[in-house]
Amino acid sequence: MENDKNHKGPGIELTEKEQEILLELARNAIVQKLQPDSAGVTLSEDYPVLKEERGLFVTLHKNSALRGCIGHLKPMAPLLDEVQNLAKLAAFEDPRFPSVSINEVADLHLEITILSPMYRIDDPETVIPGKHGLLISRGYYQGILLPQVASERGWDRETFLEQTCIKAGLRPDDWRKSDTEISVFTAYIFSE
Repeated sequence: MENDKNHKGPGIELTEKEQEILLELARNAIVQKLQPDSAGVTLSEDYPVLKEERGLFVTLHKNSALRGCIGHLKPMAPLLDEVQNLAKLAAFEDPRFPSVSINEVADLHLEITILSPMYRIDDPETVIPGKHGLLISRGYYQGILLPQVASERGWDRETFLEQTCIKAGLRPDDWRKSDTEISVFTAYIFSE
């Protein structure tokens, strides 16, 4: 985990075409799981940036409501592969929701979040809602919220910290305790 002084942001920029490819791969992975005979995505060019390994989340929305979200904080595989894996996990394995049906696919709105390296902070006052994502850990408990969650819900810094604690299974004010670790990251976010 990097420290605050060396943090430079997500460190990745994608062209519109590269974003479209990742979104198409994610959607197609869901369709292929439901209809194995459907056509796959063929890339006609080489896109080196899509072979990079990054922390990544795929989020599904239906009618503006969360329908699934799965990801990894640390790099697991090249973006081209991991976006497909996580799209299927978000659609069929998110324990908060039933599996996506073929009738829902057209109504899904996909969002991809590529993470920067995470770094630990000592001063919670440095958290910037909408810019930073949060990882709060205390003992065996851990919770994460992506940067866009605070923006979408209009949360201030304290509410964002409290809600991340709640997500971790902690009390809302546990972020104030000296044995609680707070880490932040930034993200490159795009959607359909």
